[in-house]
Amino acid sequence: MKTDALKIIDAALKASSPRKNVADALSQREYADNITLIAAGKAACTMADAAYDVLGDKIRKGYVITKYFHSFPLPDVFEVFEAGHPLPDENSVKHTKTVIDAVKNLTEKDKVIFLLSGGASALFESPVIPLESLIGITEKLLRCGADITEINIIRKKLSSVKGGNFAKMCPCDIDCFILSDVLGDRIEMIASGPCCDDKTTAADAENIIKKYNLDFDLPGDIGNTEVTNAENHIIGSLGMLCDGAKKCAESLGYKTHIMTTSMTGEAREKAGEIAKHAIEYASSAHEKTVFIYGGETTVTIKGTGTGGRNQEIALSAAIELKNTEDILIFSLGSDGTDGPTDAAGGMADGHSYEKMISAGISPEEYLNDNNSYDALKTIGDIIITGPTGTNVNDITVVIIQ
Repeated sequence: MKTDALKIIDAALKASSPRKNVADALSQREYADNITLIAAGKAACTMADAAYDVLGDKIRKGYVITKYFHSFPLPDVFEVFEAGHPLPDENSVKHTKTVIDAVKNLTEKDKVIFLLSGGASALFESPVIPLESLIGITEKLLRCGADITEINIIRKKLSSVKGGNFAKMCPCDIDCFILSDVLGDRIEMIASGPCCDDKTTAADAENIIKKYNLDFDLPGDIGNTEVTNAENHIIGSLGMLCDGAKKCAESLGYKTHIMTTSMTGEAREKAGEIAKHAIEYASSAHEKTVFIYGGETTVTIKGTGTGGRNQEIALSAAIELKNTEDILIFSLGSDGTDGPTDAAGGMADGHSYEKMISAGISPEEYLNDNNSYDALKTIGDIIITGPTGTNVNDITVVIIQ
């Protein structure tokens, strides 16, 4: 089953690459040779490279901001920068300022193409509060169990480039092409919407602060934003990842079902539900079957361990699948990074639990300490892909033999 799992992972990631989608979107439009191209996010290099294949010398200058270790060499017209994620850092602010200064020198006769992917909320940042304070607030939001929409509502109120504010800095028109990592493909939430209207209010942000018992104040000037010079187009999303997995599983002889592309909730709870369904189904199944769940869960961090939401799903599944046969569950982030680790996710079958016990690991204790990375890595059930060049949420797959 592990061999089939690895084949499905590879196919899903290839299917979710934004290269073809960027090329198709740009090929359908006419552009002069006055383009400033900006790419921000974990898929920024892949998207910029694809854009150059189509536009070539029409790009006068390009700026790419991506996560550390997610860049690769691009044509000389591009300046490629790396910065912090999931927490912004000094390089996030420094390189964003470079982009801001560049677009402020443009005229209304110029054109900006903005290629946007998930991760840009941290990578593309110009805070209206001290950076140290922003980092602290972001860390609290990531640890408390807030979902990406809630986190980005707060982020908008703390930034001079989010929530449409970057578009207002540009004296020219912008075409923004977006690879979605937000369930429901809400344009205003992807990367905190630097080029689209922001209709969220201070009251929305305050309600989130109260909901999670957070202890920080918002700055005073946090009004709404209306954007008039930008068009936003979603060119790829989670469906690509799930479809790629489905086609591969079917080619391997599995009856395959995409169960959802909008899975949310606490990672360990979702893992329990998925594993129990798999066990029940397997007890009477007569054919090889794959179930696919796309989405983005959350983790409320209470321990001191290392991991991510996909690894937490895998560790939780290991506990549920204890002593079963012919079931494997894997979960991974399409960008190749899950939480603050080098892993994309993890997998588990009916033998994973006993392997951990034999290695001196209590799966329950490690789960309670949010230490899924060490538990899975010890028994070889970690998934490491490296940076993938895409970012369209997460996928959890059940394989039943």
